[in-house]
Amino acid sequence: MEKIEISHKTIIFTVFFLIFLWFLYQIREIILIVFISFIAMTALNPVINKLEKIKIPRSLAILIVYLLLFGILAGLVALIIPILVSQTASLLGVMSNLIERLNFAGFQLNIQDYSEQLARVPGNLFKIIASTFSNLLKFFTFMVITFYLLIERVKMKEYLHVLFRQDGEQQAEDMLNKLETKIGSWIRGQAILMIIVGVLSYLGLLLLDIDFALPLAVIAGFLEIVPNLGPTLAMVPAAIVGLSMSPVMGLTVVVLYFLIQQLENNFIVPKVMEKSIGINPLISLLVLITGLKIGGPLGMFLAIPVFLTLQVLIKEFYKMRTAPKKKTPEDL
Repeated sequence: MEKIEISHKTIIFTVFFLIFLWFLYQIREIILIVFISFIAMTALNPVINKLEKIKIPRSLAILIVYLLLFGILAGLVALIIPILVSQTASLLGVMSNLIERLNFAGFQLNIQDYSEQLARVPGNLFKIIASTFSNLLKFFTFMVITFYLLIERVKMKEYLHVLFRQDGEQQAEDMLNKLETKIGSWIRGQAILMIIVGVLSYLGLLLLDIDFALPLAVIAGFLEIVPNLGPTLAMVPAAIVGLSMSPVMGLTVVVLYFLIQQLENNFIVPKVMEKSIGINPLISLLVLITGLKIGGPLGMFLAIPVFLTLQVLIKEFYKMRTAPKKKTPEDL
């Protein structure tokens, strides 16, 4: 029988590698916050650069953008969130009754088995809200890290120089630019799409005088992140509410969502995403499902940025590996 010998170096390397993995696991929350901050930096840096071009100092430009974001956030909290929470709780509380009341073309649904679970959802909603406020420290940590990443963005190529060869700074700058193009453009475009679809859905439901217009519109905007399937899923609760009023109203709601989807696919998406490098819808869907399975809702939100980051890194390091080595004067 052939002997398998393990050297001391292999044992030491394995032990240190396991210790390193254990260390990464212990600081996983910090790594997550830093990665989210990096994503935010890729989305905000082009805006900061534009402000710098009009002679605004970089630190002041970041503060201006932060103030605008906080102003928008404060406006949402003051004007929309209380109504949204109230209407969402009411919608979830009566959803089982709405479905039980449906009687369209002689077809009636009965979800008595699920009524207890639906009744508990409003309570869980308030737990989620309470948990959100308890994580304010993490939010401010994220904002501070993002601020410093934006400040240091111009020097970041120097920090990444060690990952590349002699002309490392230029390669690092190229990689960062590609990350900003892919991740930043996708995030900005996706955020704009979610807002546009949410607003259009809200205005349409409001014109039709549909109950719970705000939470239904928020669902439509939120599910915009899921390609192709999202708009159909968002239509289901709205159609249920419409059908509970009358079959004609239910059909009208379906038509409304269909028109919004056609408008989005043919006009809004091409315009908003023209600078963004698209992802195949099937791959995007699989990535989102994987992210949801691994990390829940947060994992789903981070799935595409993680995928794009890995895509850029793998391509850049492969290009670096396969690129012909530049001749030095000693080689000539």
